[in-house]
Amino acid sequence: MTISLDELMSALTRELKPEQFKDYCPNGLQVEGRSRIARLVTGVTACQALIDAAIEQEADAILVHHGYFWRGEDAALTGIKRRRIKTLMEHDISLIAYHLPLDAHPELGNNVQLAQILGLEPHAALSRQNNHDMGLIAKLPAPVSGTEFAALLAERLQREPLHIAGSEHAISTVAWCTGAAQGYIEQAVAAGADAYISGEISEPTVHSAREHGVHYFAAGHHATERYGVQALGRMLAQRFDLQHQFIDIDNPV
Repeated sequence: MTISLDELMSALTRELKPEQFKDYCPNGLQVEGRSRIARLVTGVTACQALIDAAIEQEADAILVHHGYFWRGEDAALTGIKRRRIKTLMEHDISLIAYHLPLDAHPELGNNVQLAQILGLEPHAALSRQNNHDMGLIAKLPAPVSGTEFAALLAERLQREPLHIAGSEHAISTVAWCTGAAQGYIEQAVAAGADAYISGEISEPTVHSAREHGVHYFAAGHHATERYGVQALGRMLAQRFDLQHQFIDIDNPV
């Protein structure tokens, strides 16, 4: 079965409400391809490897979390950007991207999906951005050590986290926000969390974790943001009877 590109974009707009977000990039259709969609490929980032893999799968559209045209970047279509967009246009493939709307979605979002992967049951939001929850907090059924929780992350995400043990205390309350949200560690501390999970880490984060006496886990930007776009792709495939494939281009960060 096929759906028109316009119908697909209308459905995504209704579901993700991008107009409600002040984001760092345009959300929605970034490169327009063919008018009918039967095969949809999803991935985390619209890198050349993902585009090439989508071409092999004869995709009509690619849906990602990290697309193009980020605020502050050079607008010139040269180098890597030129090659990526040229490839999409030569093969008439649409590129669709959602950043903060996909982080914050209450059912399909990266933070909610990560909770499901880790077996956490959120009870509160970590922060609010654009009047939407950004990051979540959960209490564990029983306290665990930092080492035990790091092992859980490694098992569920198939990637060893970087663990900054700011304390030897057991973990009872966990806060998290996927991607490059290491700066939310202060909100996690204020919320009473014993541990905070994000994707990346910066130099000041180490000192913040140690001085606040909390555990910090840098579990990987890519690793923590693989799940929202997959959930969104599965929803679209089921709703519109599309062929859907998630393609995971490995990234150690």
